[in-house]
This record gives sequence, structure tokens and C-alpha cells, in this order.
Amino acid sequence: MLKPAYPLKTARLVLRPFEPGDLDDYLAYRSRPDVYRYLYGEALDRQQAEELIAKRMAESELTEAGKGLALVVCWPEVDRVVGDVVLKWLDEDNRQGEIGYSFNPEFAGRGLATEAAAELLRLGFEELGLHRIVAECDPRNEPSWRLMERLGMRREAHFRQNEIFKGEWGDLFVYAMLAEEHRNH
Repeated sequence: MLKPAYPLKTARLVLRPFEPGDLDDYLAYRSRPDVYRYLYGEALDRQQAEELIAKRMAESELTEAGKGLALVVCWPEVDRVVGDVVLKWLDEDNRQGEIGYSFNPEFAGRGLATEAAAELLRLGFEELGLHRIVAECDPRNEPSWRLMERLGMRREAHFRQNEIFKGEWGDLFVYAMLAEEHRNH
């Protein structure tokens, strides 16, 4: 079980559960088709964003495998929500997890996503006691897989044309890190 002591603070960021007041900042990037190019689903309208925030507000702790911890990433320097992250607890017996992230392109190139994702790895390994954490992305999403590599994750698989994604055959990269690799990184 994982019940973080919020807010979580990194050198520049604050990670915390979703709140209704996050709507405008969240919608600023989740309504953009370019943000959804490599994500399942389509860009959100205001009502869909409100519904998703309401759902995410209930995902502030991990009580059992199969659940996800969803947090917004705030950058106090600009007083905005600049992204959101998720840590999924995939399997309790085998201590497996997965991370994911989505950020506002307006704030790209500053290392914010890397800093937030590193905090998710820390949570998963050090606080939840996971053995292995994975992350996946479309190979065409170079910023995403480069981020995984900066974190010290290694590419374990390249699944070619493994699913129909947005009307065409899509590939998938799978990256992973073990607890021992995290300790040594």
C-alpha cells in the first residue's frame, strides 16, 4: 500500500492529487490534438476534462494491485499545473509497476517531465517496494523514449505492428528498470 505524504516536492516541482481548480491548466494541454498524437483517446473538451479530473481525484493512494496513483505536476515558478503523471501498481506478488506522464508542450525542454518521472520511480521503488517498473511509448514519440533513457530505463522490447492505433498499425517500445538498477543509477 502507498499513501504518500502530500505534497511531494522535488527540486523544482510539486506533485499532488488532482483538484477541481486544476481544470484550466489541465485543459490547456489535454485539449491539444498534438498531445494526444501518441496517447489512447482523443483531445478532451471541457466537460470530458472535468469528468477525468473527478475520476483522478479518487486516485491519490495505492491500496491494491490494479490501481493507479494519478498526480498533477505543479511548477511553482509559473504557478501552473504543467503536466500529470501516473504510477500503476500492476502486480503485488511480483512487485511490478508502470509509470506514465503527459506534459504541456509549452513547458517542454526544461527537464520537468524527467524530474517528475524520476519522483515516480522513487515512489515505486523506495516507498511501494516494487521490483520492476516499466514504461511504454510509440517509437515515433522520441521525446518520451529519450526521457525513459535519461531516467536510466533500458529498452526491453520493440513490438512491431502489435495493434491498430488510431487507424493504422502501430509499434510499441517497452522500457524497464529494476530496483537494483534504480539504486545504482
